[in-house]
Amino acid sequence: MDKIAIIGGNQLNGKIKISGAKNSALKLQAASLLTSEPCVFTNMPELADTRFMVELLEQLGVTVYWPKGSGRMQTHVPEIRSTIAPYDLVRKMRATFNVLGPLLAREGHATVSLPGGCAIGARPVDLHLKAFEAMGADIVIEGGYVKAAALRGLKGAHIVFPFVSVGATEHAMLAATLAQGDTILENAAREPEIVDIANCLIAMGAKIEGAGTSTIKIQGVTSLKGINYKVIPDRIEAGTFACVVAATGGEVILEDVVPETMGAVLDALRRAGVGVETGADFIKISRDPKSIIKAVDIDTQPHPGFPTDVQAQFMGLMTIADGVSIFRENIFENRFMHAPELRRLGADITVRGNEAVVRGVKQLKGAQVMATDLRASVSLVIAGLVAEGETTIGRVYHLDRGFENLEQKLTNCGANIVRKAGE
Repeated sequence: MDKIAIIGGNQLNGKIKISGAKNSALKLQAASLLTSEPCVFTNMPELADTRFMVELLEQLGVTVYWPKGSGRMQTHVPEIRSTIAPYDLVRKMRATFNVLGPLLAREGHATVSLPGGCAIGARPVDLHLKAFEAMGADIVIEGGYVKAAALRGLKGAHIVFPFVSVGATEHAMLAATLAQGDTILENAAREPEIVDIANCLIAMGAKIEGAGTSTIKIQGVTSLKGINYKVIPDRIEAGTFACVVAATGGEVILEDVVPETMGAVLDALRRAGVGVETGADFIKISRDPKSIIKAVDIDTQPHPGFPTDVQAQFMGLMTIADGVSIFRENIFENRFMHAPELRRLGADITVRGNEAVVRGVKQLKGAQVMATDLRASVSLVIAGLVAEGETTIGRVYHLDRGFENLEQKLTNCGANIVRKAGE
């Protein structure tokens, strides 16, 4: 099993090109099941998760052409060969569950394993299933599989989510594009990735209004066409590298970003005393290593609030801040698993339920640590880059799920970070 070794203490300077958004790309891959025509996706990030999705799509009958290093994926599925998504594939990653809606919409039935993924809470799929039931599907859960049928087609419905759910909003929107009649999604999530998915579907011929607001209206159509579409830049990756530079000091320009999707993160960095300059498609992050990082409290919230997917990274930064910062995790339970590992590096963190109190220390020290989930793993990279001595991070397959060429991007800016092949 691979490990990452880091020698801390280097400032970072240079430019980093941000990859396509994982959280959008995966759902766009699932959306390709909605049409019999070829789809081309550019700026497609090469990640373990997007590769897992390709494996599943090929199982269902999709032909995928994705030259390594090209960022260009072509999919084509003139005929669905299978409507069964097996446990061995779906267990690897939660997002693969999102093939259920497109299969149900296009074929009228599907059998999909209940999902797996990161161990950051239960994240049940009941809202997804209730949305499909409202659209006329019969749902049975049996032997760990969801068996869904709408043999006469899905029907438009008025769906009010009891709480904001990104996954349920995306999934219901995908299915509703081919439903008969109008669908209204209320209390919908407003994340930029939902807007990106909606824009792609609209370009394919879907009729969608209100994406990015709490009410989304979809008028069903009988078919969708192929598309050539560029995946939105990854605001989570951009927020991660912004936290990295804020911690190490130096000056880095993040290229190919959409700054307006990152308001809460950039505001928190400014409050921490970090230099933030934005342009149409770039963000410049700068900090004099001799300057003080100010403690900042963080409450994770649905967009446009502070994203839960940047909570661990910002905590990595706050471990060396001047003062005490309080983190309240309001989206997922069990998402402070990085705290014990950060403590191994000398961080002073106390966790009580959904709240973590971080007392900044003057210096972290390198140690052997272990990644526990995707975002937690990169918080350890941030801490390792500022720690004295060597830090070794195990289980870095978590990192590979969501960060493309992480070590190379950091090395190009002056970081001392290498991957060591597992024995």
